[in-house]
Amino acid sequence: MQPETDEEENSKQHPLVFFDLETTGLGQDCEIIQLAAVSGGHSLNLYIIPRCRIQRGAATVTGFKVRGQRLYLHRQLVFTNSLKEVVVSFLTFLQMLGRPLLIGHNIRSFDCPLLARALDELDLRAEFQASVSGCVDTLPLARELLRDRRLQSFRQENLVRELLGINYKAHDALEDVRTLQTLYGFLQPTQDVVCRHKFTLDTMESKPAVPSSKSKIPLKLPGQRPLLEPFRQTGKETKRHDEVDPLQHEHI
Repeated sequence: MQPETDEEENSKQHPLVFFDLETTGLGQDCEIIQLAAVSGGHSLNLYIIPRCRIQRGAATVTGFKVRGQRLYLHRQLVFTNSLKEVVVSFLTFLQMLGRPLLIGHNIRSFDCPLLARALDELDLRAEFQASVSGCVDTLPLARELLRDRRLQSFRQENLVRELLGINYKAHDALEDVRTLQTLYGFLQPTQDVVCRHKFTLDTMESKPAVPSSKSKIPLKLPGQRPLLEPFRQTGKETKRHDEVDPLQHEHI
């Protein structure tokens, strides 16, 4: 069988997985506390006790606190796994869907670099790259699609409020990805727009392509492929999402 060309890969209709991380802070040296992902009605929500201290600002926004090697969310104890267990579970979730497109808000500059660092630490980057068809950041994608709306903020929380008329529990990773899935369905980006904002862990540091034309007609992407069995991990949740903002990078 001949390998697929880039053009064939881009035109392929991949399932969609929306994901988000909660972390100990905003710097690139911070650590993952929570990883959440959703695809249709199937979700993954896992927690990790970080190896470094949670910054005060992050703790205030997310509600996470570590006491005696236990993780609490809004004063309630949550079940945790090791970083390796969480990353391997995430890879399994992705592989069940057959090389999905990984989507998140502000992931190109924040979530994906942190994920890449964890993957490199565990020597799992190659496995991750083989498990997804690419990544898409909805922050620049929304800026392109909504540039005529004159929105003051493209933070996910603001987009959801302005476009969907919904106020939701932001700074909660699971709620963020569920809401982002709804927002993405509303935006209905065309295949061309999606391809323009598509990147990999190896290309995420390069500058995203800038469209030369404003006449892009939204076209709804195909629905997501159903799973035979639901893959669900229960637990408490958290959040953040969007453009870099002193204490509300939507990552805290």
